[in-house]
Amino acid sequence: MLLDRRQLIAAGAAALFAPRIAFARAATERRMVFIIQRGAADGLATLAPTGDPGYAALRGDLIPELADQPKLSGLFALHPAMTQVGAMFAAREALFVQAVASPYRDRSHFDGQNVLETGGALPYDRKDGWMNRLLALLPAGNARGLAISATVPTALRGAIEVASYAPSALPAAPEDLQQRISQLYAADPQLHGLWEEALQTRAMAGGLAKGDAKGAAAVGQLAAQLMSGATGARVVMVETNGWDTHAGQKGRLGAQLTALDAVLGALKTGLGAAWADTLVVVATEFGRTARANGTGGTDHGTGSLAMLMGGTVAGGRILSDWPGLGEAALYQGRDLKPTTSLDALLAGALAEHFALDPEHAAPRLFPGGEGKPLADLVRA
Repeated sequence: MLLDRRQLIAAGAAALFAPRIAFARAATERRMVFIIQRGAADGLATLAPTGDPGYAALRGDLIPELADQPKLSGLFALHPAMTQVGAMFAAREALFVQAVASPYRDRSHFDGQNVLETGGALPYDRKDGWMNRLLALLPAGNARGLAISATVPTALRGAIEVASYAPSALPAAPEDLQQRISQLYAADPQLHGLWEEALQTRAMAGGLAKGDAKGAAAVGQLAAQLMSGATGARVVMVETNGWDTHAGQKGRLGAQLTALDAVLGALKTGLGAAWADTLVVVATEFGRTARANGTGGTDHGTGSLAMLMGGTVAGGRILSDWPGLGEAALYQGRDLKPTTSLDALLAGALAEHFALDPEHAAPRLFPGGEGKPLADLVRA
């Protein structure tokens, strides 16, 4: 059970440890999680087109760990760090869409993330986010929107109030103080439960900022806990950072993908039976250059990878109008050319997942979007 503002005030000292909560309402058993990869994740290494004859020449020393990976199709191989995601793909619970992009075509992280989160055509042409607008399209009820973030991200900002959670930056309270407060609240039928739940939530989120697989798994576990039950959140955003791999990409990207894989695996495990009603979207603001640079990394690019996962996903497939990696096929002579609209992908998946009319929902969610919403992404 999530805590509302009145309960936090009543809990007194417990408010030092509990999430900051303000609820958005959406009465549906369906759940959706958006995981943003801030920093421009390299989709060409996450789902590598090792079957394209141009790939090895462009990537050089960045590809040995990918060369022996089994291909999921005749063209693509999944990065070896993505073991749990690979298992989801085998179980037809993961769908990969390669060579996607938002309408944004420059290479500023801030501008690209703003377009991704607002669903607009240009940076800063909208103040609200597509996730908040999604909440407005869902039936009224007691479900909630939630950001696992220090502040509410742009994607969730708007007319509907949402929750946010981040670990406190203050020093941890001494163990003896926590025990004394537990004893103080032990006889109180309301505050005892609130305090114990706050302690459990804080402990679960202890690894949130560690950046390793254990800490990342705690993020997925925390998200699953806050999404569980009749009063759990239904529309959730999880922020991940550190995807800007200009140098030393192999080791850094491997660690990032290991952590992402841990988040997704823990989320599935933690949700249990509710996973069958869940859609997870993983996307980034833009991709990285097709050609490796001189420092063992890649620079800001255009086309990238989006991933859909969950029990409702019609998975086990890779969707791609593959443009190729020949010199003439590259966007501006340097990037993977985007051939699929990320907005159309998201609009189609969200409409099917939440049983919305796609022709009505798409322009509401993504007023800057291009093309018709994609179909047949989610099981009926």
